[in-house]
Amino acid sequence: MTRLFNDPAAFADEALEGFTAAHRRWVRPVRGGVVRAAATPAGQVAVVIGGGSGHYPAFSGLVGRGLAHGAAVGNVFASPSARQIHSVATAAHAGGGVLLMYGNYAGDVLHFGQAAERLAADGVETRTFAVADDISSAGPEESAKRRGIAGDLPVFKAAAAAAEQGLPLEEVLRVAERAGARTRSFGIAFSGCTLPGADHPLFTVPEARMAVGLGIHGEPGIGEEALPTADEAARLLVETLLKELPEDVADPAGERAAVILNGLGSVKYEELFVVYRRVAALLGDAGVEIVDPEVGELVTSFDMAGISLTLTWLDDRLEELWRAPADTPAYRKGALDAAEPDLDRASVTAAAQDTTVPAAPVVPAASEASRGAADTVLAALDAVARVVDAHADELGRIDAVAGDGDHGIGMRRGSTAAHRAAADAHGLGAGAGTVLTRAADAWADKAGGTSGALWGTILRSLGTALGDRDAPDAARVAEGVTDASAAVRRLGGAEVGDKTMVDVLVPFADALAAATAEGLSLADAWDRAATTATAAAAGTADLLPRRGRARPHAEKSLGTPDAGAHSLALITRAVHGALLDHH
Repeated sequence: MTRLFNDPAAFADEALEGFTAAHRRWVRPVRGGVVRAAATPAGQVAVVIGGGSGHYPAFSGLVGRGLAHGAAVGNVFASPSARQIHSVATAAHAGGGVLLMYGNYAGDVLHFGQAAERLAADGVETRTFAVADDISSAGPEESAKRRGIAGDLPVFKAAAAAAEQGLPLEEVLRVAERAGARTRSFGIAFSGCTLPGADHPLFTVPEARMAVGLGIHGEPGIGEEALPTADEAARLLVETLLKELPEDVADPAGERAAVILNGLGSVKYEELFVVYRRVAALLGDAGVEIVDPEVGELVTSFDMAGISLTLTWLDDRLEELWRAPADTPAYRKGALDAAEPDLDRASVTAAAQDTTVPAAPVVPAASEASRGAADTVLAALDAVARVVDAHADELGRIDAVAGDGDHGIGMRRGSTAAHRAAADAHGLGAGAGTVLTRAADAWADKAGGTSGALWGTILRSLGTALGDRDAPDAARVAEGVTDASAAVRRLGGAEVGDKTMVDVLVPFADALAAATAEGLSLADAWDRAATTATAAAAGTADLLPRRGRARPHAEKSLGTPDAGAHSLALITRAVHGALLDHH
């Protein structure tokens, strides 16, 4: 379990603060993460990586010469927000464009994609690449849906080494694509991890058993087997990976591979070495030439007891990039040329302390009627924050059945931040639309993850529909909810039946639109729609997930409602209470 923490909600921020204080030779803090202590050389492609906290040395520990130029760091097991990624990428950019790289998780895909759009709007040429190396998370025919685990490292390193050589952005991207296509990973676990402040692990494994095909966010494995000996574990890992070779590798004999035996948090190095001795022998028996193997903790999952094996099948170019030197806080290889000049120490200190006083916030002009409606909006957001806080543990338990168990934590962070930002805007005299859009940005920024992106979209759609000019009537609110439903489906790609929040959002929006069209008041129409939402959320227990982290564990989720659907239903009912109070 995680024993040393203060406020669990502040764990990720405090860990990053300590990390930067300990490694000022390599990194400096910026809003949203870290960048190299020395500026990116002019014209060089900036490789910016990122993901949630809880995986050290990924992602901040991999920033330095020969590897990443910056890392955006999200909350525990939650992707960084688009705002964080944009901030880090802007700080790292030096005129050569930006390649954003991350593991293939829904939240990361959404937020890095949004950040890429914002960077492009700023005139920064940007490309994205998601590492998808975990063969247990999808079959070869659906390789694009696979998760990213310890294969992040060789793919990040290949792209970053290419950038160091001065290649243009499109060529750096092609290197990432080549490395990603030739990387495979597979893992096993003997116990789950426990998040800071939690009193139980995200999943448990029976005595003398192991979980097979785990995920690095604490997702349970796709199956269980008897606890193996070290040699048996090595054989399972090697034989599983050798069953699926890249398309252009017909036989492992005579091939070269970068090999990573990764500890996930509490398996000791000596144990890893015992396993690796057999891994090396088995690969040798198969005719594989091992190139610069890595044995240790490269991508972890807090205190999870588990290991994973990664093979990147090398050609001459990929071998050159894999062997290239690197110097980061957590990963070093070879010898680099003369060190880049340090930034002026005073400027680094100022950046770390962020002593600049921000300009006083301003809000757009709003009508008296809209400011009056903002009272109701603020009351509704307060109700949202309170109901989420009351049910956060329950939401986490539901999410942990087939996912990573962080839904309650993320929803609490997002809803609390949204209410705080809304209260600040309301205090400055903002109208209903601005109160909602400020809340949207805060929710997305503080929650991160898939839910952060989607709830930011929901609130922003509502804010846009309500505006700051008039008092919104029931029809306009229903229009905003309908817009939110369409935007979430467009952004997340889910549809009704996929076992996501969309299974509640769509019928809720439809019911609200129908009720307001009948002439019902907003409170009465919302009441009817909330009842529909509650029934729809319960109905997700009978569905099998077709998207997101729960998809590889579909059968385990049968009989349990979707956490995002359940939280949305709770929120719709809580908002109805606020509407009654302000009717």
